[in-house]
Amino acid sequence: MIHSLREYWLFLISTPLYIIVIGVELVLSNLKKQELYSFKDTAQNIYLMLANITIDLLFRAIYLFILDVCYQHRWITVENVVVYWIGLVIIEDFLYYWLHRFDHEIRLFWAVHVTHHSSTKYNFTVGFRSSVFEPLYRFIYFLPLAFLGAKALDIAFIYSLTQIWGLFAHTQTIKKMGWLEYILVTPSHHRVHHAVNPKYLDKNMGMLLIIWDKLFGTFQAELPVEEYQPIRYGLTTNISTVNPINLIFHEWNNMWKDLKQNISWKRKWKYIFGPPGWSHDGSRQTSKQLLAHEEKSKKEKTVALINIEQGTRNKE
Repeated sequence: MIHSLREYWLFLISTPLYIIVIGVELVLSNLKKQELYSFKDTAQNIYLMLANITIDLLFRAIYLFILDVCYQHRWITVENVVVYWIGLVIIEDFLYYWLHRFDHEIRLFWAVHVTHHSSTKYNFTVGFRSSVFEPLYRFIYFLPLAFLGAKALDIAFIYSLTQIWGLFAHTQTIKKMGWLEYILVTPSHHRVHHAVNPKYLDKNMGMLLIIWDKLFGTFQAELPVEEYQPIRYGLTTNISTVNPINLIFHEWNNMWKDLKQNISWKRKWKYIFGPPGWSHDGSRQTSKQLLAHEEKSKKEKTVALINIEQGTRNKE
């Protein structure tokens, strides 16, 4: 398989770091009786990670070849080393934002990405809970980088490097990170991303930089419990049957059931390329519909309380 020496060193350095950090979080979780971990959930995370790595390794030579072909036909050549690497980090993170956003907004890709969100736990090992089939199409989003003069192995290296930061964002033990909250994707931001509370759905899509979410309207800060509600993790409808096959293919199975209905081709198209949760009969709701329903309920409760207060005052 094709790897760069830098990626080997990245693996050698990051692996012990993962073990230490996960070990510390596990100990703290037990001492504080937070129950952040369970054996079954952690085993699922490892299984999904291994499935993703296997597909990535089998397909790696192909996507690196395609990226290299694009590089050979590059539009520009960046001579300045500093500009090259800084530009590569920023542009790749920008492109990943759109990959991640489409994974959430288009059901076909959500069927792949849903595995990463299916845990009801939230800890460092959830960062390894991969979107199994994403390596088969992820490289397509990075083709512009190759045309802009980035080498294939450099693109792969920067993706691996920024993934490390993304993995460490999966924790409940780190609260806020001061001024870094304005620039980077922090654990606080990513907790919002994994939450199923309506206000938090499909928010904070960035991997390294939070600026893309702020620019394109997908940012949501983590709110105090007094102001909103405690974070809930998992899916809006969690998996009822958890086994190695269903864990990966449950959304594909649901999509197939929807497509078998006696409905128009337009509606079938929506079941594939529409937003997750869309249904022609209103039996399910999208993230936007869930948020609208929550806000409507909150408004109705507020109006009811005002009416009660006014009624009480009138009686006085």
